[in-house]
Amino acid sequence: MATPVQPSLVSALRPPRARVPCAMDAPSFRSVFLHRDLLESREMRDYTCARAYIDKDFCAHDNFTALGSLYFLHKSIQGVSQFDFEAQEYKAVFGKEVHSARLESHSMVEKEKFAQDFWPEFKWSRKGYIWTRWKLQNRVFDLVNIHLFHDASNLVAWKSPSTFPGNRRKALGYVLNRITDARYKREPFFIFGDFNVRLDTQRVVESLCSAASVETVLNADTEDLKKVIFQETENDHKVLLRIESKTFDYFDQGVFRHNNGKALLEFDKELTMFFNQICELDIEFPPSYPYSEVNTEGTQYANTRCPAWCDRILMSPCAKEIVAKGEYVYDLVGPSVCMGDHKPVYLSFRISDRLEMEASVAT
Repeated sequence: MATPVQPSLVSALRPPRARVPCAMDAPSFRSVFLHRDLLESREMRDYTCARAYIDKDFCAHDNFTALGSLYFLHKSIQGVSQFDFEAQEYKAVFGKEVHSARLESHSMVEKEKFAQDFWPEFKWSRKGYIWTRWKLQNRVFDLVNIHLFHDASNLVAWKSPSTFPGNRRKALGYVLNRITDARYKREPFFIFGDFNVRLDTQRVVESLCSAASVETVLNADTEDLKKVIFQETENDHKVLLRIESKTFDYFDQGVFRHNNGKALLEFDKELTMFFNQICELDIEFPPSYPYSEVNTEGTQYANTRCPAWCDRILMSPCAKEIVAKGEYVYDLVGPSVCMGDHKPVYLSFRISDRLEMEASVAT
């Protein structure tokens, strides 16, 4: 049985003007696939060193996260080493390696699944993080691949404040504390992946349906809320928005795509409480989730959730200073191509002081 793995990171370090390999979204990452079809492919022949950390042991319920982090090093880059968290020393990186067994005890990564008490109401999840530390010549930085908790119900999220943002904040705060505590020297860090952060659903609905009438429908058996329907008061009571537990069906998807959805950024507030610890470059792309998974509908959103910028690349203030000194691109991968329900997000930038190289990170 192929184990589904959350495809969260492809990181490539390359010289100026080299081509950037694309982030890959695959249903499973097997060692044979990585070696034959990716690591040894013609397109990747100039990337002579690689490390892949794939958490695919789904039988280990207490540890399984389904996260995968892949790192590719261009042949022109010399003096690359990776931190051994157990030995607390850097080890030179040579060749290509794939690691997929017992990552929670692997000394070159810190991998952890979030404990049950981060979301007591949910019986099982595979959310967590993978942390690696790298040294390129004399430049040290951390790469942290994270997957936070989702919104389980649109109806609950609509009744702001819901418990879902609190679960995410608790988990993100935990990870930030882990990567900056006294066990290791603090270094610039990038933290990226599916943060699952959502817009303030109640305020979004108020903005989209300010003049609409509201009809609530209850379940006949339990009298719990089943759906909410927002209709125009005139125009034959045209339905503007229908919300159910797993349905968010707004009549005009253009609102979320127009000008890259910038009008909705005012409702994107979940991460602001951490802005003394983490930074983000300006968002100039439309919400990254939830896209249709029909291969001919690459630009269409699915009517399942309120579109949001779930997929992000954040960084420490000192890391942002490094990135912002030069040219960079922070954008979606495959904006018009079906990539699954999430569009991967990438950051490409050049480091020109103390080290001539160009880096690219994609979630």
